[in-house]
Amino acid sequence: MLYQSSMTYYPIFLKVENQKCLLVGAGCVGLRKLKSLLQSGPAEITVLDTCDPCTELKTVTEDPRVRFEKRKFEPADLDDKFMAFACTSNKTVNRQIADICREKNILCNIADYPDGSNFIVPSVIKQGDLTLAVSTGGNSPAFTKKIRRDLQDVFGEHYAMFLTLMGRIRPLVLDLGEETSQNTALFRHLVASPILDELEAGNMSRVKDLLAEILPEELVPHIPELTDDFV
Repeated sequence: MLYQSSMTYYPIFLKVENQKCLLVGAGCVGLRKLKSLLQSGPAEITVLDTCDPCTELKTVTEDPRVRFEKRKFEPADLDDKFMAFACTSNKTVNRQIADICREKNILCNIADYPDGSNFIVPSVIKQGDLTLAVSTGGNSPAFTKKIRRDLQDVFGEHYAMFLTLMGRIRPLVLDLGEETSQNTALFRHLVASPILDELEAGNMSRVKDLLAEILPEELVPHIPELTDDFV
């Protein structure tokens, strides 16, 4: 039997680049979400808290995209915002932010009020351009962290290297002007090959040999530049 909670989230990777965001409450939870958000390239993050910033927050706010203001939240703070995080210890304030966000169709995450949030932040594993997101639907953050640790043991740095390699190969292949079906077969061949395992083993000479066997003849001369910065 498949057990499922009454609330089901739609998994999505959201582009926040060049967007304006608001974070209210810069304690441990808020600081963690702020640092994570900054990795996604927002244009501006307004951070509000009624306390003086801790040492770590002062360091983070050196980022020119972050504007810290020591004051209480005001409804106007949500004007022109794409996304908001409410991480204060004041439930009334958090719910006020949730209500305004709902009225204005603003994405919001409320730390102590899942029902008032319209998205949750998953636990994330990153290796270069590879991003794995894990969520238990809010049922067990502790179990989410365990799964993340387990996945970190599996998806090592060689996955980032492989994705970098594929990112370099892809435009070269497409520039050859072959049919889509032929390109698809080539990409699948690369993915199914032992290249990933050889990257994990650090056997770069074998990686180059495999590329020479799989890639079209026209691309073989590019192999040194495809791999020259791999350790």
